[in-house]
Amino acid sequence: MKLYYAPGACSLASHIVLHELGLPFETESVSLARKLTRAGVDFNTINPKGYVPALELDGGGLLTEGPAILQYLADRVPAAGLAPPCGTLERARLQEWLSFINAELHKPFGPALDRAAAEPEREAARQRIAKRLDFTERALAGRDYLLGAAFTVADAYLYTVLRWTEPAGVELGRWPLLAAYRARIGARPAVAAARAAEKLR
Repeated sequence: MKLYYAPGACSLASHIVLHELGLPFETESVSLARKLTRAGVDFNTINPKGYVPALELDGGGLLTEGPAILQYLADRVPAAGLAPPCGTLERARLQEWLSFINAELHKPFGPALDRAAAEPEREAARQRIAKRLDFTERALAGRDYLLGAAFTVADAYLYTVLRWTEPAGVELGRWPLLAAYRARIGARPAVAAARAAEKLR
């Protein structure tokens, strides 16, 4: 498999999961501004959507969209426990969290991080983010991970998004459980390995 990623982007979640699972894989970075891979290939010819992550599959084919990639990878090694079994309520809870992070938390970071956006637009996005973080903070009360005691692919995604708070002008110290959660996830060896590979702090 080959993961196309941009350093620090949402593709970091897939990169983390690949390290967690110990699957063999290659990576290639992508300049999203220029739409070029590290090798100089027009990324739109690889993924016509033009954004990461994109996972080139063994034997051909391409899988896109972070939540789909995360679940696909988790199901490759079910014994690792990064996703509950398909057909269970717990799996639906995982999908519920992935959907929430993707649509409600990830999305408003776009304008919040866009330095070309007008300040009122950025501030409105920060307010939306804060409301979603309020909810997530409450949901984490009394648990180490989103689904309880076990790390899942949803935690890899949430950790990735939480890394964007300070650059977006959102001070995570307002949410102490989330701040501790981000530090706890960041200390995992697979997370450190993915960050090192992407040259992230």
